[in-house]
Amino acid sequence: MAVDFRLYLITDRRQAPGGDLLAAVGRALAGGVRAVQLREKDLGGRELYELARAMRALTSGYGAKLLVNDRVDVALATGADGVHLGVASIPPGEARRLLGPGTLVGCSTHDEAELARAAAGGADFATFGPVYTTPSKASYGPPVGVAALRRACGAARIPVFALGGVGPWNVADVVGAGAWGVGAISAFLAAEDPEAAARDLAGRLEAGAATERTERRGKEGTP
Repeated sequence: MAVDFRLYLITDRRQAPGGDLLAAVGRALAGGVRAVQLREKDLGGRELYELARAMRALTSGYGAKLLVNDRVDVALATGADGVHLGVASIPPGEARRLLGPGTLVGCSTHDEAELARAAAGGADFATFGPVYTTPSKASYGPPVGVAALRRACGAARIPVFALGGVGPWNVADVVGAGAWGVGAISAFLAAEDPEAAARDLAGRLEAGAATERTERRGKEGTP
């Protein structure tokens, strides 16, 4: 399955306005988000399954992809498009064997070595970060910075999504560093208007990608 999206919404129901995660995600989908990672690690299996079923119905209505964080069983049971794996999760190749062909496997990475292992293991894409300081990623240590993102993207063989403190104010910097797209929680869910936030971020992301393509063609001497 192709990685045909650039905005990757990662859920945290605690940040959704009024605690209504489905409503907030729905508004972000209306604004152009086309991939959602259901990441509610504290939920038990049944609660996560029920939420994933509802999220599957919601994302399907927008033609968007749904990945479940780490839980291959829940992804299978709800017809999700794939899973997103952590560094300590099962290898991406094993996840794909269980899910079957035509599914997506994403991996979280925090340095070039982890990114290389994810690609070698069969991941379709990876998140990389935290690029900037963000409370949701504080447990992963200090931010890696844009320079590390640039090196990682330059060496990567799979699409890389910049993660951690990424928003409209710095999306041009991460795209300029080579990121395929951006992954975010608060930029969508903590926004007063998730739909407007998604539209704004999508526009800035596309503008940054267009600028990067123009600059690359100029360096290569192509028309």
